[in-house]
Amino acid sequence: QEQLVESGGGLVQAGDSLRLSCAASGPFSTYSMGWFRQAPGKERVVVAAISWSGGTTAYADSVKGRSTISRDNAKNTVYLQMNSLKPEDTAVYYCAARRNRYVVGLSTWTSSSMDYWGKGTLVTVSS
Repeated sequence: QEQLVESGGGLVQAGDSLRLSCAASGPFSTYSMGWFRQAPGKERVVVAAISWSGGTTAYADSVKGRSTISRDNAKNTVYLQMNSLKPEDTAVYYCAARRNRYVVGLSTWTSSSMDYWGKGTLVTVSS
């Protein structure tokens, strides 16, 4: 049974770093993966995506230059390293996967286009 489980969220201060992990059960090594976030009262949006091989990544402008998405297919795990965190990064972060192996920008990475979702992990950044 395919399953995605996020971990690594928590309460941090502005300027701190955090690494989120997404442990996958199932054939996710052939899927592209992404991280979304949803702030209170706002829609869920993609922040980063990675192709099945890890060779291609894409980032939303809101996190570009401060975050790195990576994956270890041997461990069936995807990571999101976030640095220089800001209060506006506060959100529930979700791991997601889709059967399409490739990433060509983020325009098609919408909530409705993903095939699998984790339950999310809360990141709170205090000022």
